Amino acid sequence: MSTPVKRKPQSPTPGSPDVAKAKTSTPGATSPEPASPGAASPAARTAIEPTDALPGSHWLQQGLPQLDDGDDTDSSLGSDADSSTASISSSILNYRTINGRTYHSDSVTDGEYWGPNDSKHIEALDIIYHACDLMLGGKLHQAPLVESNLKNAVDIGTGSGIWAIDFADKYNNCKVVGTDISPVQPSWVPPNLEFEINDATKEWTFREDHFDFIHMQFLNGAFGDLTEVYKEAYRCCKPGGWLEHSDLSTMIKSDDGTVLPESAWGQWGKLFDEAGKKIGKIMAMADNGLMEKAMRDAGFINVEVKNFKMPTSPWPRDPKQKEVGLYYYAAISSDAEGVMQFMFGNVLGWTQEQIAVFAAHARRELKDMSIHGYVRWQVVYGQKPE
Repeated sequence: MSTPVKRKPQSPTPGSPDVAKAKTSTPGATSPEPASPGAASPAARTAIEPTDALPGSHWLQQGLPQLDDGDDTDSSLGSDADSSTASISSSILNYRTINGRTYHSDSVTDGEYWGPNDSKHIEALDIIYHACDLMLGGKLHQAPLVESNLKNAVDIGTGSGIWAIDFADKYNNCKVVGTDISPVQPSWVPPNLEFEINDATKEWTFREDHFDFIHMQFLNGAFGDLTEVYKEAYRCCKPGGWLEHSDLSTMIKSDDGTVLPESAWGQWGKLFDEAGKKIGKIMAMADNGLMEKAMRDAGFINVEVKNFKMPTSPWPRDPKQKEVGLYYYAAISSDAEGVMQFMFGNVLGWTQEQIAVFAAHARRELKDMSIHGYVRWQVVYGQKPE
């Protein structure tokens, strides 16, 4: 089977959201500003935050949410792109199936990754990629790369390969490799790009001092020890080369208290973090300075940190931020159950009915434009000493 090349969805009003640098130990960094001005929080939204994640039985007791006729968003928004797998050996294509959703083959890695690899989930990931592209101002990287120095680059956990394709198109004199544990990438790609099935949680198969740029994005839940992964990147990075990792926090926040701690979105990150701890995987990559510390511990220097906010729906007044939120809304509302299935069902032991009811509440909250939620993203990059 082969997959047509996936291109980024075209947005009606191209633009990128404002970027705010994080307040870190990096000199010159500043504290991030709100994604968009929000209304003052009602007194009813000042509930005390629960200390624990609420169980699946709580959501069954709540029942399905009531839908209003005046919802402010169109839940039918989605991507019409289709996805299938590239042709490869039958053992790799022997996917695990959980409640009708497919996951990577056990022949590729002995670890379990929480995300499905079927076309529905890959499509949602592609929409998230476009939201990230808007959020980052259309920049494929934040690290100060010099085009004339770029000979070899790798995209770890490439997914459907969109970033790798865009990078190979832009830097056509650079040889680009995209790696993943599932063969869901297209076969028609730029001539300077190739895809490999590879597990980044094990010792990397690339030679030392090889890559001028190593890129990682949206890999929460993939690793148990981030420092060890960065050490492999350091070994394979050429002196003077760069490692860049952009990832997110699982916690959905609001600056005005409109994301209630006991709501579905207030519980979302806590539940994922609880499940991640049970299987020894890091879900909240962008929290507690984790990526910055791990990168420094691995030996990288000139480490820089940038913080971004991605609205969870088109609630912001700012048109650029509104567009970012629209794409996030489209991605999550199209496959909330797929995102939840493994971690909530297999790890936390929720029933399918509990997952369905929770997903209904999450979708209902996404449509409520009075809830000003956002996800924190961090981009961290560092250089291997000359």
